[in-house]
Amino acid sequence: MTKRLNTETVHKVCIIGSGPAGYTASIYCARAMLKPILITGYSIGGQLMTTTDIENFPGYVDGVSGPDMMENLRAQAERFGTTFVVSNVKNIDCSSKPFHVFLDNDEEILTQTIIVATGAQALWLDLKGEKKLRSRGISTCATCDGAFFMDEDLIVIGGGDTAMEEATFLTRYAKSVTIIHRRDDFRASKIMLDRARKNNKIKWKTNTTVKEWVKTEHGDLCGAVLNTPEGEKIMNCGGAFIAIGHKPNTDFLNEQIETDKNGYIVHKEHTMTSVSGVFACGDVVDTRYKQAITAAGQGCQAAMDVEKWLEEQE
Repeated sequence: MTKRLNTETVHKVCIIGSGPAGYTASIYCARAMLKPILITGYSIGGQLMTTTDIENFPGYVDGVSGPDMMENLRAQAERFGTTFVVSNVKNIDCSSKPFHVFLDNDEEILTQTIIVATGAQALWLDLKGEKKLRSRGISTCATCDGAFFMDEDLIVIGGGDTAMEEATFLTRYAKSVTIIHRRDDFRASKIMLDRARKNNKIKWKTNTTVKEWVKTEHGDLCGAVLNTPEGEKIMNCGGAFIAIGHKPNTDFLNEQIETDKNGYIVHKEHTMTSVSGVFACGDVVDTRYKQAITAAGQGCQAAMDVEKWLEEQE
């Protein structure tokens, strides 16, 4: 249910974020009779809302679209009594209890605990027409989408460990994978770089950037215009994977909760953050796996940790 808030009520738990982690946390909190309130943000459903087919989430034998999965999770959370608020969080105040969560619609939430499940954004090249090609040939997740590109010539853009890992993984399916990197030296660790270099399916184009994408008449990706040392060239490809990093959605925390150098929230004990009573789960914490199933699992953990923490306070 979505409703106007009573700003004098002190909630037991406020969940920030509506991806797999946030929805799963709300399901477990609701079933534990904690009456969770979930702030969805305006990008309801998170990154999976731009994913057309998910085939690796247990229980969906024939696969499921990202939007359908998010709608299923929301409906399940609503069934158990989660209250939804469609707004973004402007900032929070963890200096005293109850905690204060300030929304950009000028409402304020008082809560005994907070679960941060705001996820992370994949960084894109932001070239002209790129948004329309998401899930139509361009992806930021090889594990999620690699199997859809069987026997295709693919490109991977990036020079770090993620790019090497994505390229190596994609060779399971692709005819060839070309790594495109803007410099001739790589940020990737030696072991990851060596592994990629030893793979005979992987090709290299350094000192090269993508200038623009090439589409078919039906609007699907079919190639890229490259800026190379020899000049502008067109490269045909059946798919492209952008692997230039992620940015966790933590700006609203105003440095009140400890993060690592890249902005990811740091766990102190189980899913507890550096502030007692504030928990975090999903891609806002995860620097390694970044899968819907791992985010959901951690959402479950955070909800159980909240329940236990509240019992201890009593």
